[in-house]
This record gives sequence, structure tokens and C-alpha cells, in this order.
Amino acid sequence: MQTHEIRERFIAHFVNAGHQEVPSASLILDDPNLLFVNAGMVPFKPYFLGQQNPPFPNGTATSIQKCVRTLDIEEVGITTRHNTFFQMAGNFSFGQYFKEGAITYAWSLLTGAVDDGGYGLDPERLWVTVYLDDDEAADIWEKKIGLPAERIQRLGMADNYWSMGIPGPCGPCSEIYYDRGPEYGKEGGPIADDNRYMEIWNLVFMQNERGEGIGKDNFEIIGPLPKKNIDTGLGVERVACILQGVDNVYETDLLRPVIDVAEKLTGSTYGAAHESDIRFRVIADHSRTAMMLILDGVVPGNEGRGYILRRLLRRIIRSARLLGAKGPTMEQFITTIMDTMTPSYPEIAESRQRILQVAVNEEKAFLRTLESGTHLFEQVAESVKASGQKVVDGAQAFTLHDTYGFPIDLTLEMAAEAGLDVDRAGFESLMAEQVARAKADSRAKKHGHADLSIYREWVDNNPTRFVGYDTLSNQATVLGLVSDGVKLNEVTAGTPVEVILDESALYAEAGGQLGDRGVIRTGDGLVRVTDVQKIGKKLWIHKGVVEDGHLEVGHEVTAEVDPQWRHAARQAHSGTHLIHAALRQVLGPTAVQAGSMNKPGFLRFDFNYAEALTPQQLEEIQAITNQAIDADYQVNTVETSLEDAKAMGAMALFGENYGDVVRVVEIGGPFSMELCGGTHVGHSSQIGPVAVLGESSVASGVRRIEAYSGLDSFTFLAKERALAAGLAASLKTPSEELPERIAKLTEQLKAAEKEIAALNRQQLAAKTGELLNQATTVGGFTLLAARLPQGTAAGDLRTVATDLKNRLQDAAAVVVLAAEAGDKVPFIVAATDAAVEKGVKSGELVKLIGTYVDGRGGGKPDMAQGSGAKPAGLDAAFTAVADDLAAR
Repeated sequence: MQTHEIRERFIAHFVNAGHQEVPSASLILDDPNLLFVNAGMVPFKPYFLGQQNPPFPNGTATSIQKCVRTLDIEEVGITTRHNTFFQMAGNFSFGQYFKEGAITYAWSLLTGAVDDGGYGLDPERLWVTVYLDDDEAADIWEKKIGLPAERIQRLGMADNYWSMGIPGPCGPCSEIYYDRGPEYGKEGGPIADDNRYMEIWNLVFMQNERGEGIGKDNFEIIGPLPKKNIDTGLGVERVACILQGVDNVYETDLLRPVIDVAEKLTGSTYGAAHESDIRFRVIADHSRTAMMLILDGVVPGNEGRGYILRRLLRRIIRSARLLGAKGPTMEQFITTIMDTMTPSYPEIAESRQRILQVAVNEEKAFLRTLESGTHLFEQVAESVKASGQKVVDGAQAFTLHDTYGFPIDLTLEMAAEAGLDVDRAGFESLMAEQVARAKADSRAKKHGHADLSIYREWVDNNPTRFVGYDTLSNQATVLGLVSDGVKLNEVTAGTPVEVILDESALYAEAGGQLGDRGVIRTGDGLVRVTDVQKIGKKLWIHKGVVEDGHLEVGHEVTAEVDPQWRHAARQAHSGTHLIHAALRQVLGPTAVQAGSMNKPGFLRFDFNYAEALTPQQLEEIQAITNQAIDADYQVNTVETSLEDAKAMGAMALFGENYGDVVRVVEIGGPFSMELCGGTHVGHSSQIGPVAVLGESSVASGVRRIEAYSGLDSFTFLAKERALAAGLAASLKTPSEELPERIAKLTEQLKAAEKEIAALNRQQLAAKTGELLNQATTVGGFTLLAARLPQGTAAGDLRTVATDLKNRLQDAAAVVVLAAEAGDKVPFIVAATDAAVEKGVKSGELVKLIGTYVDGRGGGKPDMAQGSGAKPAGLDAAFTAVADDLAAR
């Protein structure tokens, strides 16, 4: 049975039982505790936490949620049951059925006949575990289902009690296992061998609330929840493993094709050796996870989600290389995994080119990193050999790994080829410190969910009706007042307040558009609204301060939008849509939105693209945008289903979860058509001119365009014109000839700077003889310590030091030079071969000098450089070097 069919049967089973099917949420949710969705219940947390009532008619739901867990990336492939990406099929009950219902539904699907829509598993091979004192669940399994008591085992809190790891809902669980047979391990059930007995389904009975604590079993149970809920999770990949009769999850129909491709590209064979098998599994697992992350809008970066994606992609490349691949491999891996996953996720087809481009560009960048890392390693190896050592220091290996992205596996491989060892223990120690810092930082950032329960009654019973598409003011009733997290019946002048209305013309921040500004008026009261935010996507929170009078719950008020604010905000938002359309015309369909921000007169648009834009491309984007404005396109909006909107060609934003009804904003027919809930102008000409300020990189593979719109654009262009006119007058050059004139002046300035630098070097060379006269004898060494003229660059210091060292080569000589260059103090130490043989290490002397001039540096025994910020310490530094040499 193929994985796609396993998914279909699960959903059909629960839909037929009255559950509402809920599509998988994006892997990226706005959750302070999660980088990625890591469990099937995550999208339902507001209902389990009691922040909102579930919007499902029967109080039940079912979904197959895509999940990513990345806590132990380094362990992937070592075991054959865990993946970083997995699909969690679940059924959920919010105060409806409880233990008996959950157990019965699970059993009937697992053991039901294939012809009847079940999975057809042999009931004699199923075992279950329950929580230690959960007699109720054990009785249901034995008396209702008929499972023999010897196949029902009890485990403690660490294994059979579930929570989110933070204060919130929790409860005992019952896990279902499949006996794979004696060839996989010893008898005795899950307690005896959890490899032979594979867990396939976890039934969580949410009935309690947990308090603070750390770990799976070190927390307090505060008390029962108001309602008993069900949250279950069936591992789709594990069920596929069983139903397809394969040994592990890497050999199912989803991942085995990637391993087959890896065999062809590397020349290695899967199943031949344990170490190579791990690498094959890493390639298969990470290819799928990376592809799904890119699908949901993640791009490689140096922090957060982007860093996780980068690690995954680089581990694929590294594993393929260690298996024998010589060239690029990413395109074939990603293409293969897209083919296997598209039947379950049809949206992949729409994004194939974009996904492939992101992955392949990262591979190209990393291959360049490998090339530069190889060069750096060769320098390290040369230095180790020169010092007579045989071991690459752990700190050096860690720097290669952490700073330059050079994998430790390749460091080990190349060290062996060079006849060197690596201080692996030192490397692992530094890695452990880094992991500990990361975990500490993660724990510091991880916290309980913000207490939104104060808003729950309004979210559930009185969601705000937005009327601001058609009007800038409306009559409304005050439903609630909150100040500093406390509900109030009345607020008076000077009080900061959050006002909840039954309906509002003020737009709440969403889709990149900032919330409206405005006022709320009553008989003798006025609230100046400075921001509008949403709670639960349903409730408008009008934030402001009471300027006059007072405001009470139940008051009839007038909510008014600042018309100038709204007008300029609409200009910027509609301008963003035009920029997006122009961008795709110039760069192609892979340049898709990765975020935006619109406020009056200004817009910022982030998009996925691997290369910096040329001035010509920016000019073209600006021209196309303003041509669309000049064309006076009509702006139309229509509300329809998500499916119909996509059929119309409307673009959706990655990572966004849309409801059953969506709003399509169309500007100029096919020119621009996007899903958008924001406010817009009526005709494109109302946007006014758009002036593109430029573009920049905000992350690897993500670019940003910034622009002014409307009157702000006109003001900017007027200033630019005045600046150009001023320059033209100063240079006595027509405006249109300014670029050529400035370029010529720049060339002349560079030539003059080069001539000055050459003269300085000549002067320094001429002084070399004079400097030799400053050499003194210290102990058994010749020491030449001198200051060079102010402004001498570090490169010139090196030139002079090299010349002096060569002239003193017959002696055990040490040359120390320094200079003041602005607010820096560059310095250098050079030692002749004879001095090095007597134990002098220039790098150590540089560090010594650094302590006196507030600086640092390093290098090889014969020459090292540094830079400081305290020139007053130079004399003391020279003395310290002399004392060091005298003591040898």
C-alpha cells in the first residue's frame, strides 16, 4: 500500500465518523516556542489551551500534519525509525468522545479489512502500553477491544504521559505497537525491545493541566482540565514501513528512490556498510525535509529556520561527497523527492522551479565554501608541520567548522591524507560548549504561551466585523476594555487602553500592512488609536490612550480612521502588488514574495532570489510599476473559495493559512492578482509615483526592495533632483553628464592615492637603513623595535618588516614595528630563522604586545601581525618584548 493511499484511508476513516478534515498547516507558524510545527496537535493548540472554542460543528477534527523535528540532526540515519520530516495523522476531540472512542477508532482502522477501507493489520501482532495507573484505558483495551492482558503493558510518566514541555494541557497516553517478528529482536513486548515492537500510534488523553518543570516527568499536575480532549498521532511513515514490507522508513516508496539515485551518483552501494548506510539515509531524509521547508518559504540563512535548512542541505552535500560523489548532486536528489511527495502535496508542482533553484544555489555556494575551506585547511596543516607537531588542534578544527562551514568529517579525511591526526576530543568539547550555549539560549527564549485567555469570551462570542473596505467611520458598541492585562468597565483620561468593538472601520495589522490610526469618539470621550492588532485572527484590539472624558463598556461610539493615514497606506499596499508583478516580469516566476511591510508613503518587499539585482533591472522594475500606475488600471476585489482563487491564477503567500473564503485583489486583470485582505486604492493611478530606493540582501537567497509611494515619492524625487542640480552647478557640468564627470574624478582620486602610497613606500624603504641603526642586543638576540610614521598601513608594515628580517637573516633577530593609523595601532613581529630555532614565536609576541595596546593578532612563528586601539601602550609593549627576549 503506497503512502498516498495510507493517508487517504486515514482521512476517509475519520471523515466518515463525523470528523471535519483540516488541511495541514504550514511548517512555519507564528509561535514563540517553535521553529517549526513539530506535532500534529500544534495547529489546534488554541483550542486545547482554552484560548478559543474549536470551530468544528461536531467538536471533532482530523488532519495529516507535516512536521519537522531537528533537535538531533546529527543522529539522523543512525537509527532507522526516525526522520526530521514526518507526517503525523491525527484525530482530535474537543470535549466530545474520550478514551473509549479514541481506542475504538484506532483499532477499527488498524485491523479493519483492506476492502473496507482499513489497513488490514493482524490484531495478533498489536501490543499497547498505558500509563501506570490508567486502569480505565487498560480495561477498555482488554474488555472492550479484547486485547489479551499480557499484550497490555504499563509504563511511567517519561514514556506514557504527554505534555508540550511547558505549562498547559497534558495527560496519560496509550501507545500502539506492531510486532515485526523475532528477526527484529527479543520477545516480551515494547518494554523488552522497542525495535522489534515498533510504535505506530499514540493516543493522548488530555485531561489535566501541568505546571512549571523540566523534562518529561519533572513537573506538577495542577488539576483537571474543564473539558477532556483527545489528541492522537499515527506515524504515516512507520505504517508505510509495515504495509510495504520493508525493513525501515528509509526504504518506503517516499525515500528509497532518493537512495537509488544516490547510489548512481556516488558509486557506493546501500546495505554494504553501516557508515555508508548512515550517509545514504541522511541524503534521503534531509532531501525531503529541505524540500518541504523550501516549499513553505524557508530559505538558507545563518540563524533560525534558515540555519536549520542550510545545515540540512550541507549535510546532504557532505554525505554525497563522502560516499564518492565528485560533482553537483542536489538537482537530482531534490527532483526525485519532489516526484515522490507530489501525490500527497500537489502544491509542490507549482513551486518546483523555485524549490530547485534555492537548493541548487545553496549547493553552489557550499561547494565554493569547500574549495576555500580546503585552502584554509592546507594552511593549517602547513603550520602544524612547520611547528614539528602531528596533530591539528581541536580549536583550529572547530574554527574551520564553525566559522568557515568546513565539515569536521572532511577535516578528518584531509588530515589523514596529510599524515596528521585531529584533536577530536578538543573539537567535541568546543562543539559541546556551543550546543550547551544554544540549548541555554533556547531555554531562555522558550516560555509559556502569552495569556490570551482574557480575550477568549470575545474571540468566541463576539468576533469583530471589519467594515473598513467601504467606509472610514462607523457606529459601534464597546464590548470590552483592557488596560495592563486587566478587564475594566470604565477608563478615564490618561489611561492606556485596548478597546474592543463589535465592528470597526479601522484595519488591523495583517499581510504586511500596518494597522490604521484614528480615533474612537463617544459623548464626552475620545481615544486616540495608535495601533490595531488581531487576536486569534478574529478580534480587533484598538490600542490607544484616552485623551478626553471617559469610556465605558456598552457605550455607543464612532470609530474613525485617519483619512490621510489610510490614503497613504493604501497607496503603499497597492504599490507593493505592482512591484511584485513587475519583479516577476523582470526576474521570472521564481522571484516570489517572502514578506512585506507597508506603511503610509513607504513599502518594503522581500522576495526569494539568489543574486543581487543590477541597476538596469531595478530601473526596469520601477518603469514597469509606474507604467502600470499611468495605465490607470481598475482595482477589483472578489471573495471566493481558495480553490477558485487559485484557478483564477491568484498568488498565495507561503506559510499563510487561508480560510474557506479568501479575498482576491486584481489590478489590471492579469497584471497583478493576489490573495490579500488589505485595503487598496480604487484605480492604479491613485498610487501616485513609485520611487525605488534600491535593493539589498536580508538573508541568503532573500533580497529586499524598498520604495517610496505617493507624495513621499514625489518629495524624495524632488530632493534627488535638487541634489543633482547642486552637484551639476559645483562641477560646472550639465546634469546628464554628471555620472561621467564623477567617474572621471573618482579615477583621478584613486590614481592620486596610489601615487601617494607609492611615495610613502619609497620613503619607508629609504629609512630601512636608518632603522637598522636602532637595533640593540638583548640577551642572545638582536632586537629592532621601532615606530613607523603615523598613517603607515598594515601592509606597508609587513613590507618593511620583511625587508629588515632579510637584512638581519644571519643573526638571531626579532623585528617589532608599529604605527598609528587613525584610531588603530597596527603592529607586526618578524623573527629570523635563527631566532625561531632559539624558541621565538612571533605569534606569542604579538599576543604579548596586544595586552598593552588593547589589541589582538596572530600568525606563524616567523611572522605575525595584530592591531590595537591604545597607542599609548606601545613603549611599554616594546619593553615587554625586550624583557621576554632577555629572559630566554
